[in-house]
Amino acid sequence: MTSEKPPIRLLYIDDDRGLSRLVQKELGRHGYEVTLAADGDEGVAALDAAEFDICALDHYMPGRDGIDVLPDILQRPAPPPVVYVTGAQEGRIAVAALRAGASDYVIKDVSEDFTALLRSALEDALFRRRLERENEIAQEQVRLARDRAEAMLREVNHRVGNSLQLVSTFMSLQLRHLADEGARDALREAQARIEAVAHVHRRLYTSGDMETVDMQAYLDGLVGELSKSLGPDDASPNITLQAQPMRVSTDQAVSLGVIVTELVTNAVKYAYAADEPGEIRVILAPDETGRAILTVEDDGPGLGDGTPKGTGLGGKIITAMASGLRSAVEFDGAHKGVRARLAFDL
Repeated sequence: MTSEKPPIRLLYIDDDRGLSRLVQKELGRHGYEVTLAADGDEGVAALDAAEFDICALDHYMPGRDGIDVLPDILQRPAPPPVVYVTGAQEGRIAVAALRAGASDYVIKDVSEDFTALLRSALEDALFRRRLERENEIAQEQVRLARDRAEAMLREVNHRVGNSLQLVSTFMSLQLRHLADEGARDALREAQARIEAVAHVHRRLYTSGDMETVDMQAYLDGLVGELSKSLGPDDASPNITLQAQPMRVSTDQAVSLGVIVTELVTNAVKYAYAADEPGEIRVILAPDETGRAILTVEDDGPGLGDGTPKGTGLGGKIITAMASGLRSAVEFDGAHKGVRARLAFDL
């Protein structure tokens, strides 16, 4: 057994008692529960006393006309839509009412068409209000879903960052028990690579932006960590950063962080003698074409035969990361030391 549809609660504000009774009678046949008010003050008092689905408001009334009463209705916390009632020659007034917030207007006369036109306007206004509410609900659901997704993503980044940090800690513990210097160097380099990725995730879960990374802040933290892990004593090269503000995607940040780690690690190992002071510069800046240029350079003896020194693993990692950026690292042979440059699209 289906329940009856609840009546539509209409507040009709008009000082014309005869027409008001006609509206109450005719609309009552079509599922409306009509409450009558003879002027604006009485109508506002009725709104204070009960809830209404919709309101019809006449223009000419004793005391205050409808234009003066309309703001009192619409400024309520959840006002009902208002259909304005005007005379046949009062188009200017109808336009003013619409601009003031009325949902629609109806020309007032004593014919039977008036109640039909009024009912049509009321139904249209209620339909639009229902669509507005459904849209608000849908937007709120989308906002809540987005907030949940962002919270989950932030939690994922937090857990990934913590897991990578845990792996790095295990490697530090392992380093203490290794006597072979080659094994220690290899483990230290692997630890630096893990830290480069972990640093991206730490940036993500402490930032309100889950899609992009502030490269200036990221590189500042990464260079600081590399300085501590790769060059902890006074005789180690000084690693400096010159980075202009720019944001890149998460994937780009990971690739750039690993590339910087590999290039800086190689420079720390080969650019300067053990007792020779020196500087390793990390530079990030946009170029005139709208791309960005990452440069890692030193003032050491250079590449010699033109190929980077080391086992070759770092070079393979750099090539793979640069490929993900649709680019490649190039070495400037005219530079006194080693200058590696990578151009990539923002």
